[in-house]
Amino acid sequence: MSTVKILHNPRCSKSRQTLTLLEERGIDAEVVEYLKNPLDKKELQQLYKKLNVDAVIKMMRTKEAEFAQADLSTTHSSEDDLFNAMVTYPKLIERPIVIKGDQARIGRPPESVLEIL
Repeated sequence: MSTVKILHNPRCSKSRQTLTLLEERGIDAEVVEYLKNPLDKKELQQLYKKLNVDAVIKMMRTKEAEFAQADLSTTHSSEDDLFNAMVTYPKLIERPIVIKGDQARIGRPPESVLEIL
């Protein structure tokens, strides 16, 4: 059985709800506080491949001030620029993300992560 991980921000209500959802189902997930332990570019690229999204921008929080500070665009920034921004500003990574094996889902809504469990 694959280990379940959650990229978690304890200050985020959706992240807390998703973690509770896992616990209620008896799933002992490895909690990774990605703001304290940021992912590197290679890890982010691997995560993107596991997510069920069709563009890197969909794994990002585009309304954060850091998105504008990094001079990014939702339509014109390259994938490389987006990955680099998430390395520099981990706050830009959408949260929470649950990972199991070669699949991952963003917990918005929290129940969406159940697809891979």
